[in-house]
Amino acid sequence: MLGKFSTVNAPFLLLSIRGEDEAAADEYRAFMRFADRDETGMHRISLTHEPLGLIDLADWSGIILGGGPYNVSDPQDSKTTTQRRVESELSALLGRIVDEDFPFLGCCYGVGTLGAVIGAGIDRTYPEPVGGMSITVTDAGRADPLFAELPDEFDAYGGHKEAAATLPDDAVRLATSPQCPVQAFRVGENVYATQFHPELDLAGIETRVEAYKNHGYFAPESAEQLKTEARQWNVRYPHTILRRFVERYA
Repeated sequence: MLGKFSTVNAPFLLLSIRGEDEAAADEYRAFMRFADRDETGMHRISLTHEPLGLIDLADWSGIILGGGPYNVSDPQDSKTTTQRRVESELSALLGRIVDEDFPFLGCCYGVGTLGAVIGAGIDRTYPEPVGGMSITVTDAGRADPLFAELPDEFDAYGGHKEAAATLPDDAVRLATSPQCPVQAFRVGENVYATQFHPELDLAGIETRVEAYKNHGYFAPESAEQLKTEARQWNVRYPHTILRRFVERYA
């Protein structure tokens, strides 16, 4: 894959939809840490603070989309002006990414945004509470370069209101969980989305719990209990997926 898409030593681009400064900064640090990149090797655009602008895919080794409070399946009249603008920009960009099979990793919100572009059924049939979850790699995942050699089952952190209830025939399901049948999928050879968060460790999920305890994911008074429960999960392997994505396309 080296050199197929981008210029030599091109950085990765992280697209953030987090309006909360602490959560956004922590997300950026986590992606850089687990991808073994610094700010030179991974740039960030905070879409809640600035428009996406013109993106030349040749300028980047790959594009990563982080998670956040948006849900593409929410009624349009319930969305803020910023959310509608962000989703319009992402839809156009993801259309190009899919058409060109350009390296992309969408984390959590990536399932909804990428799924909407490819015709997946995105709704609230399969939500999962904030915290740890057990992920099972599918047979197709066993043959995928990002998921190969991971354990058949591994722990991850996540939490979401919407998910992919169905996938189109040309999408490949890579991972699943008891409560959410689509935990990861691939389109083409290079376009990925995960429902769980490959950038989250224990410190990261504790930061997210604090940042989003008033966003309807859980009762605010349960925040400390959620942190306690998160400590019971052995989250070691999701970061490997992020690292392999970066290594594959750097």
